Amino acid sequence: MKKEVNALDYAGEICKALPKGILLTTKRGGEVNTMTIGWGHIGIEWGKPIFVAYIRDSRYTREMLDAANEFTVNIPYGNVDKQILGYCGTKSGRDVNKIQELGLTLVDSDHVAAPGIKELPLTLECKVICKLKQEVTAIPGEIQDRFYPLDAKGDPDFHYAYYGEIVGAYLIQE
Repeated sequence: MKKEVNALDYAGEICKALPKGILLTTKRGGEVNTMTIGWGHIGIEWGKPIFVAYIRDSRYTREMLDAANEFTVNIPYGNVDKQILGYCGTKSGRDVNKIQELGLTLVDSDHVAAPGIKELPLTLECKVICKLKQEVTAIPGEIQDRFYPLDAKGDPDFHYAYYGEIVGAYLIQE
C-alpha cells in the first residue's frame, strides 16, 4: 500500500539521507536498474517541485536515464538494511541485476515507468525536464582534483545534472 505525501514536507529527511546514500531507479523497456547516489538536492525551480540528481558520465544508469527520461528516488525511511546502499553503490547494472541479487521488492509507480522499492519506502517519482553537463572550466581545480580523478583514458568523469520534476511522492507501507 502507498500513502501519498508532499515531497517537500520530507525535504529535511531527504537531505539528511543523501550523504549516506539513497537510490535512483530507472527502467528501460523491461530492465530496471538502481544505483546509490550521494549528491542531489530537492527544491523549487521554474515553479515546480524538483529533485536534481548528479550522475557520472560513465555510469550505466546514465545510459538508461537518457533513454527513459524518468526515474524514482528511493530514500531510506525507518529501518533499512544499509547493505542495500553499499551493494548498489559498488556494483554496475552492466554486470549484475542488483534488484534480483538483493531480492528487492519493486512497487509500480503511478506516474512514471520506473518503480519504487519497498525496502526504501520514501519514493519520489520524477520526469526529467532538464539535463546539464557540468561545465569543466567552472569547477575550481581543487574540487576537480578531489572529486574527478582521471579515468583510464586520461579524462575526468564529470557529472550530468538531471532535473526531475517530482510528479508523485509516497511512502510504501506494509
